[in-house]
Amino acid sequence: MQTENAPLAAAGGLDTGDTAWLLAATALVLLMTPGLALFYGGMVRTKSVLNMLLMSFVSIALVTVVWLVAGYSLAFGDDAFAGLIGGLEHAGMAGIGPHSLTGTVPTFLFSTFQLTFAFLTAALISGAVADRTKFAAWLVFVPVWTLLVYVPVAHWVWGPGGWISQSLGGLDFAGGLVVEIASGASGLALCLVLGPRLGFRKEAMRPHNLPMVMTGAGLLWFGWLGFNGGSAFAANGLAAASVLNTLIAGCTGLLGWLFVEHKRDGHPTTFGAASGAVAGLVAITPACGVVGVLGACVVGLVAGVVCSYAVAWKFRFDYDDSLDVVGVHFVGGVVGTLLIGLFATATMTGGKEGLFYGGGFGQLGRQAVAVLTVAAYTFLVTYGLGRAIDRAMGFRASAEEELTGLDQTVHAETAYDHGVHAGHTAPHTAHSAPPKEPSA
Repeated sequence: MQTENAPLAAAGGLDTGDTAWLLAATALVLLMTPGLALFYGGMVRTKSVLNMLLMSFVSIALVTVVWLVAGYSLAFGDDAFAGLIGGLEHAGMAGIGPHSLTGTVPTFLFSTFQLTFAFLTAALISGAVADRTKFAAWLVFVPVWTLLVYVPVAHWVWGPGGWISQSLGGLDFAGGLVVEIASGASGLALCLVLGPRLGFRKEAMRPHNLPMVMTGAGLLWFGWLGFNGGSAFAANGLAAASVLNTLIAGCTGLLGWLFVEHKRDGHPTTFGAASGAVAGLVAITPACGVVGVLGACVVGLVAGVVCSYAVAWKFRFDYDDSLDVVGVHFVGGVVGTLLIGLFATATMTGGKEGLFYGGGFGQLGRQAVAVLTVAAYTFLVTYGLGRAIDRAMGFRASAEEELTGLDQTVHAETAYDHGVHAGHTAPHTAHSAPPKEPSA
């Protein structure tokens, strides 16, 4: 990160076009967390809708405070130790003013854009432990997790001197490692800490409001254009290519998932369409600025197919990933990050190439090392943090709270005054009930 503290007019480094685009992209990414809240809120049962919404919204507030105090400096400050963590020179946003620049945009804007990634990543984890998490424990978990997990990984991949980008040579354009794999591996860790929901594998636990799910997916897709396109940090051709690749992968992911549903279950569903689009978007996140149009088509399609089967792994391996954070975000993130090693093209990267473009196996190996390292680190640290919080204050809601519903018992509210019969109007999906063997 290069920061200039001279006035903008004198520095001559500010690009108003780049700044305008990143301002818009930041707003788009901010919208993704409320979109995620709707997506998750529609997937749970009526008795925990508001709790699910609030877990996403409170993540925005908690991570913002942590980011301003120390998170931004540790992630994007000058490297302090062997590519592992930044320094505290910008703690409390010290040394940064309205005229400070990062590249061609104001540093305040760069920091805000990166902040929207951070609180979205924390909110993603909530889907893995929906319906059974003690809200007070979530308030403790989010800020500590942000400092211990998200911030170091962000520095490894995107920070000045970060070891994955600089020493290893791994590629992650917009967050396959930092956002998707980190949230998915962390979600799996918390699943194991909290244990399964009451009735897991016995009750269907279908999404209660599919229109809400589709609306949330649409908002996520809309925001994802800024998520990936904004990661070019310039209003240029790379941003445009990233936006196009993002759109393409969402489409092929949707089609891939629906194809599997039709062949396997005989019924393509709206829930499958929403999930497939998200799977494609997840997978293209690390690759959108690295692969060409053909690569984007393949990345989205592979993710839609693979993730449609991966969501059933929780029934085979007996971990209760409530809203399929592991099956979609972790698996999709792994797919997209590894496929960079096959489809990366010098036209997009400016030099590095994947196996199918004459680059050999080298980049694929570097991508694999990055995936394994980030997955192992985030899982182990999150598991340890979850256990510590569980021992200190209890991480799981009581059985009574879970059965009655967290909306009433924790927040003293209900989403629907007249009630909705959850589970009776929603169609069967691959997510909602144990699969019939041998298909998912």
